[in-house]
Amino acid sequence: MISFKFNSPEELKRSLAVRAKERRLVLNLSQKGLAQRSGVPMGTLRKFERTGDISLNSFLKILYCLGDEKAALNLLQHREEYKTLDEVLAVPKKRQRGRSV
Repeated sequence: MISFKFNSPEELKRSLAVRAKERRLVLNLSQKGLAQRSGVPMGTLRKFERTGDISLNSFLKILYCLGDEKAALNLLQHREEYKTLDEVLAVPKKRQRGRSV
């Protein structure tokens, strides 16, 4: 059986900070530029990129400026989680309706 390792909260917040910084750099934005556009203080942005610590409000402002605000809506969406391939294969397929000619 395949097992998945889930990140700890510390690893997860650090990973989010790294991804946000990478996105900022892809968009060719400086920390100062992102801070000004988002309204998040420069010190807060620096600390976030270094440690992952940030308030939800500031995080969402940064996501919005990076064009990733829709990603936040997907964070808590319910998804089916399977433990084995057999569980995946056991899910009944939706019946497709045939077209009448």
